[in-house]
Amino acid sequence: MSAAREIVLADLRERISALEGGVAKQAGCLPFGVAEIDRVLPGGGLANGALHEFAGGGSGTVDGAAAALFAAGIAARTKGQVAWCLTRPDLFMPALSQVGLHPDRVIFVESNKEEEVLEDMETCLAYGGLGAVVGELVRLPMTASRRLQLAAERTGAMAIAVRRWRRQTEANDFGQPTASTTRWRVSVLPSEELSVAGVGRARWLLELMRVKAGECAEFCVGACDATGRIHISSGSGDRSHSSSRSLYSA
Repeated sequence: MSAAREIVLADLRERISALEGGVAKQAGCLPFGVAEIDRVLPGGGLANGALHEFAGGGSGTVDGAAAALFAAGIAARTKGQVAWCLTRPDLFMPALSQVGLHPDRVIFVESNKEEEVLEDMETCLAYGGLGAVVGELVRLPMTASRRLQLAAERTGAMAIAVRRWRRQTEANDFGQPTASTTRWRVSVLPSEELSVAGVGRARWLLELMRVKAGECAEFCVGACDATGRIHISSGSGDRSHSSSRSLYSA
């Protein structure tokens, strides 16, 4: 089925759902608390009750880990338990704790196949009462993404898709259309300089590649702290881009 046909069918399903009384829950948004970022996001932050995508700037492990930490920091700032759906139980919990997502808040849902991860995410979103539902995925088909978006709308939970690649060819799928409200790419930059010898706070290049009713932008930020918050790194600002890939991306 072509991508265009999937988009049309997904839109029809949404209209039918509305006619049947499936009204989306108004859940507001989650601000970053960083004016430069919040002002480019409709509503002043990441929409709750919506699907958001995150991926590393390259196909390597380092950028992929940064994307997962960025997503974890966002999930940490939601209210309630967080369901994390995955096929590879290789998350390093001390790292998640360092960005504010403590183990006692995380419910891990492990599956054997990626298709089951999508099903688990939809089930968790439909359950309600969760702050966020995270799923680690290689591919995110339009139809599946639309189902996740609708499920998130109904309960107000935030749906987060962390795109993880095993090989470079799989990264090409990140450019395919989905129903996500925002799409982000995260690349690791040299850490912040200190006035004394030592390792400074990690820095990331955040590329807002897609946002509904908004414009794309880039930000150089200090990585998530112990409360899941980021900050604009000194000497950086937002730069609007349409489709060009950043020079920092692999």
